[in-house]
Amino acid sequence: MEDRTRLNEVLDAGLVAHVALVHENQPYTLPVAYARTGDSVVLHGSTGSRLFRQLATAVPICASVTLVDGLVLARSLFESSMNYRSVMVLGCCTALEGAEKLAALEQLSEHLLPGRWAEARQPTSKELAATLLLTMPLTECSVKISEGGPDDPEEDLDWPAWAGVVPIQHAWGTPIPADDLRPGLPVPSYVDRWPAGRT
Repeated sequence: MEDRTRLNEVLDAGLVAHVALVHENQPYTLPVAYARTGDSVVLHGSTGSRLFRQLATAVPICASVTLVDGLVLARSLFESSMNYRSVMVLGCCTALEGAEKLAALEQLSEHLLPGRWAEARQPTSKELAATLLLTMPLTECSVKISEGGPDDPEEDLDWPAWAGVVPIQHAWGTPIPADDLRPGLPVPSYVDRWPAGRT
């Protein structure tokens, strides 16, 4: 299914989901790290967060991911817009425990920091206890994509203003070593592969 393929592509390219919920009659939006794992998404948060703990109680939520690909400059302000890819997921979360939690944490790490899981120190039991990992099925979801150039009405085509698309490129910068990094440790080779991994 083409829509599902595009939806997965957006989720696999993004890094942050905005999760909306209503708690005590007040709406909130939380930016959270996430990863797609097959037909679900995993959300990462702290057990110390009152709102994130609320997500674990199966309240209805909305999670969205948006990637902005460019600004579309039309000859009129009204027709100017953005090129973007966006996914919205509705549903409820379930907290992961034990081996499922650790496996999801690895998947999240490999989504955000490909190659890092095998090199970095593994989480301690105390760190795992302080971490909430929630799973949410991709059962009720939608994808919306806007792409292409300006769509000016014919009467504006002679207006003396430049029209077109200004792409927005997402790229990794040059790695900056920690001040207390042990001498002689090079930037990992997997980091060099990251720029090609996000589209």
